[in-house]
Amino acid sequence: TGKAIDLISKGAGGSFLQTNTAAIVRSLTINMDLSSADRDMMSSFLSEGQGQGYTPQSGQITGILKQMKDTMEADLADITKTEEESVATFEGLVAAKEKEIAANS
Repeated sequence: TGKAIDLISKGAGGSFLQTNTAAIVRSLTINMDLSSADRDMMSSFLSEGQGQGYTPQSGQITGILKQMKDTMEADLADITKTEEESVATFEGLVAAKEKEIAANS
């Protein structure tokens, strides 16, 4: 969403809609937990584009995209922390088992 925010902020919304990033944002718009108003606004922007009757509301669109980006970054941080804790726990268990095996040998 960082690329999308940059392009739309610079007024390149129409060209943005032609990119692979736009397809990713479309998918995120469907799959993320957004309010129905935000989802409708994003869907309208992504389906109609600026050249086909879309009334530019880039401030609202970039606001929604920034909120989506913040949510994804927070989710990634939580998942990364959980994964690191799981790896540490696993490594502790492996060390304990190896010590147990060595003691019984």
